[in-house]
Amino acid sequence: MAGKKILFISYDGMTDPLGQSQVIPYLSNLAKYGYTFVILSCDKPEKFLVNKAYVEKLIAPVDIEWVSIPYHKNPPVLSSLYDLYILKKTAKKLHVLHRFDMVHTRHGLPSLAGLYLKNKFGIKFLNDIRGFWADERVEGGIWNLKNPMLKKVYHFFKQHEKDCLLKADYSVCLTNKAKEIILGRTDIPKQPIPVAVIPCSADMELFNPGKVDATLKATFAIKLNISDNDFIISYLGSIGGWYLTDEMMRFCKAVSDRIPAAKFLFISPNNYDAIASAAAKCGLAANKLIVQSAKRHEVPVLLSFSKYSIFFIKPCFSKLASSPTKHGEIMAMGIPVITNSGVGDVAEIVNSCHAGFVLSDFSPAAYNDIINTVEKQIPFDQAAIRDGAKKFYALDAAVARYKKVYDIIFS
Repeated sequence: MAGKKILFISYDGMTDPLGQSQVIPYLSNLAKYGYTFVILSCDKPEKFLVNKAYVEKLIAPVDIEWVSIPYHKNPPVLSSLYDLYILKKTAKKLHVLHRFDMVHTRHGLPSLAGLYLKNKFGIKFLNDIRGFWADERVEGGIWNLKNPMLKKVYHFFKQHEKDCLLKADYSVCLTNKAKEIILGRTDIPKQPIPVAVIPCSADMELFNPGKVDATLKATFAIKLNISDNDFIISYLGSIGGWYLTDEMMRFCKAVSDRIPAAKFLFISPNNYDAIASAAAKCGLAANKLIVQSAKRHEVPVLLSFSKYSIFFIKPCFSKLASSPTKHGEIMAMGIPVITNSGVGDVAEIVNSCHAGFVLSDFSPAAYNDIINTVEKQIPFDQAAIRDGAKKFYALDAAVARYKKVYDIIFS
């Protein structure tokens, strides 16, 4: 379908890590098939200033134009309404200029702009759900439904979620569980509606244990005082939010009590004091913590110190639609994970690939069951875990699935 012009709208900025790992790689590869893209994103002003040139360098080799508008955080709700107004206004101007064949949007505010373009101009609409957005806001504590205004906002977006499923030319979600929920909705007529599952992807070339920069790893080992005898459990990403920091710290404390050589490497933008404070609440000694922020090319190097990598995510309805980017990246490195059930397809992937441990709850007994095995240091098959990442999370597989959806829409 060479020559088709597509507007991609994202409320996540391209100067954010997710924009660089989960938007630009997809579109850059799809552009090789002759599609022309314009990305419209909302970028945090401070990150835009720092990372603008880097994003421009990423998209320079391919046929992608990037239009960024500022993201506003305050005041709540009103700032979002203003962002939506600017999104729709900018999207309309871009369509008048480019005459797009399709609008491809992320969930939330972008899908409001996307559906507006479809209704007004009749162009194709790809509804890229990425999560149950309104429910995420409630379950994440952002929207308190006891507030009458926020309750109205929630119900507005739940109706909009339905409208998108009804009117989209195709929908994409991240997990098989999300697809089951969507296809099981009795308020959606003419089921089954067209839905494809495309999980978050990992760059298998970047996250490759065979290509770790040995010199850089040695430099980090000296800087972070990591020795060959240390038993490193890593955590990748920011703490807080959906990630159950207290539960993870309690697990780390239980490991530390049983395995004296254990240290916990936080590859995180959070500063040391914030992480040490969270650890102290659970009695985990500060000298057990290693905290290091990282540029993207440094992440695989730091992960390569890991015996295991841990992430606990709040298990709730909205998270059934989530595909943690970090999971694919960790598995691509051949590292077993310690995680919990109730989040997307994570448990099924871990168990089918023999790629780590899955907790059903956060009790001391559940922790000890896993630590009993971890303590024995029985090795996992690194190559098999990486093969699992290729099967479920490879970027080329995700691009192929998007290409198939595009072909169906334009057929």
